[in-house]
Amino acid sequence: MNWLITGGCGFLGTNLIRSLVEEGGHAIRVVDNLSVGTREDLGRAADFQEVSDPGPQGPAAPVELAVGDIGDTGLAERAAAGMDVIVHFAANTGVGPSVEDPRLDCEKNVLGTFNYLEAARAQGVPRFVFASSGAPAGEVEPPIHEELAPHPVSPYGASKLAGEGYCSAYWGTFGIETVALRFGNVYGPGSTHKGSVVAKFLKDALYGEGLEIYGDGTQTRDFIYVDDLIRAVQLAAKVPGIGGETFQIAANTETTVGELAERILAELAKNGVSDIPVIHGEPRVGDVKRNYSDTRKAAERLGWTPGYTLDQGLARTVSYFLEATFAEAL
Repeated sequence: MNWLITGGCGFLGTNLIRSLVEEGGHAIRVVDNLSVGTREDLGRAADFQEVSDPGPQGPAAPVELAVGDIGDTGLAERAAAGMDVIVHFAANTGVGPSVEDPRLDCEKNVLGTFNYLEAARAQGVPRFVFASSGAPAGEVEPPIHEELAPHPVSPYGASKLAGEGYCSAYWGTFGIETVALRFGNVYGPGSTHKGSVVAKFLKDALYGEGLEIYGDGTQTRDFIYVDDLIRAVQLAAKVPGIGGETFQIAANTETTVGELAERILAELAKNGVSDIPVIHGEPRVGDVKRNYSDTRKAAERLGWTPGYTLDQGLARTVSYFLEATFAEAL
């Protein structure tokens, strides 16, 4: 298959590319503005060729990078030429940044998604996989499932809900097989530049700061290991008969942030890192209190279930962060 991956230099993009290269037989085009991920991050996942402008016949190399922003409509249309699937990872991520600058969040997440759906329509790309979130559901009684009426409480949730809406419309009107995946809180190796809670806790711990919990730590999340998530993305790109569908992709497990901190501290202690204080800060505006997912639809329609427990995933993630921190210190 020919894959177009927006945000392909980031955490999820590089993990997907690594998996596709290992599988073999794919050509991959990446569009990334390098605001978060870097050329070096992509290079650690695969050898690549950078191009100034994507060609109309698909990637010129097994992995091709076009540096540019998802707001560039011309680049979107040129990049989509010859593709079998678009995986749209690029986004303004997280509740906090969306509260600080809701206009930017809308421009990146709503118009950026629209641009690549339009590119898919113009170039005849049959499948479009959209990276969504549990945030569109808002403050509801979990577990979150696909039929809940959404009530987002943050601009981030609203922008992801708009993306899901456009995906549904482009399936219903134009026949593009859109698949929206509502990711849980993803973590794992390669996330050192992320601001998500697992990465933040580990960076705080390893750089000599206390683990800061926003609020009392009783808020819950559903943490999914990156390898499990990438497997869901690959299935969403290939499984027939799922156009217009939305899937919850998470571990189907409710974990408090306080419990997560305890598990991370225990795993760090096994590796000789101890005496790390836990600090409680103010709750964040826009954060929901409880969030975990019912993933039965993904099991039934995608044939997907998570394979890693939280403890297994944290062990691998802590090991990666320790190696990365040691390498940085050399």
